[in-house]
Amino acid sequence: MSMRRLFVLGVLVSVIVTLASLNVSDDADDDVTESDMVYEFDEGLLVERGSIEEADGSVQYDFYRDTCPEAGAIVWRTMKQIVFDHKNSTAQLLRLLFHDCFIEGCDASVLLDDSSGNRSAERQAIPNKTLKGFNFIDAIKEELEKACPGVVSCADIVVLATRDGIALSGGPFFPVLTGRRDGFQSFFDKAMAEIPRPDGNISETLRLFALRGFSERETAALLGGHNIGHFSCEFIQPRLSNFMGTGQPDSTIASDFLEVMRRTCSERNISSADDGGDAPSPMRARSLREFTKSMTYQKLSTSISSGPGFDTHYYQSLLRGRGLLFSDQQLMAYNKTAEVVKEYASDDGKTFRLDFARAMIKLSAFGVLTGSRGEVRLTCSMLN
Repeated sequence: MSMRRLFVLGVLVSVIVTLASLNVSDDADDDVTESDMVYEFDEGLLVERGSIEEADGSVQYDFYRDTCPEAGAIVWRTMKQIVFDHKNSTAQLLRLLFHDCFIEGCDASVLLDDSSGNRSAERQAIPNKTLKGFNFIDAIKEELEKACPGVVSCADIVVLATRDGIALSGGPFFPVLTGRRDGFQSFFDKAMAEIPRPDGNISETLRLFALRGFSERETAALLGGHNIGHFSCEFIQPRLSNFMGTGQPDSTIASDFLEVMRRTCSERNISSADDGGDAPSPMRARSLREFTKSMTYQKLSTSISSGPGFDTHYYQSLLRGRGLLFSDQQLMAYNKTAEVVKEYASDDGKTFRLDFARAMIKLSAFGVLTGSRGEVRLTCSMLN
């Protein structure tokens, strides 16, 4: 039997064990059941051995099978309750994962507090000011520490919680590697400079993703994560009247949709309350003012032939000139990404969901620390 087949067989066994461990009974969590989880597994989702830079081979499927065999079940069980209690939690965690992994890899650096009061923590960078979901990571960490003190890293918790949240929100289930370690550093300057902007053009967005090894297709797939969660009017309003100093609205907005956006995101919807939105939108714009209203691609889908959950409404909206962010609509400004948008919007969502899962596996494996590098934090917001 070839090494490839042996590897696939081994991983399949690990995935089956993982899925079985998730089918736990907990009366407190019966409001959200495993029937809500969409198991979509394909051999194409397997990560090739050697495709990830490893320090000593310690990142693997089911890493905690000996040291904390219930880790996956604990994360899943806790996430079931979180998703039931907080409908937008998946979008918040997806954005948190993206902002963590995009800057120097998936090392939980974005979770670190700026306890010294200086500007060194990336959590304090402008693009990260409206990140949410830290409390969910802390809640899961607390449960894991009860069962397996000092074993499961915060970096792994971010990845596992996001994966489970996506599945519980109607998205695909996909296998992820575990065994990440938590970083010692935080990267304020890089977070300021390299998180994609909501007003970024397609060239800049593709450049930032390409620097991390993502193709144009993978970039379009990852941006599809915007189909869940809320976009604060803070990100939308600058497109409506004086876009980039032109004195005119963004010309890429369909005329009928411009009126819809203006009705929701007018200047009068400004408040001192902080509703930064929870969709995985790339970056917080300037904000001395706060907007109390938001828009979602799921609500836009009521007039589109698309399902209510993790579906193709994001891409169908872009085809109609109804992108909420300029950077979203820019996918239609470049032939190659426009073709991907059309492909994802044209079927029942299977192509998008598979590509999204593959891209998420790749993103969650980016720049990981393993072996003796990093640590397993006891509290996710501070170093040991």
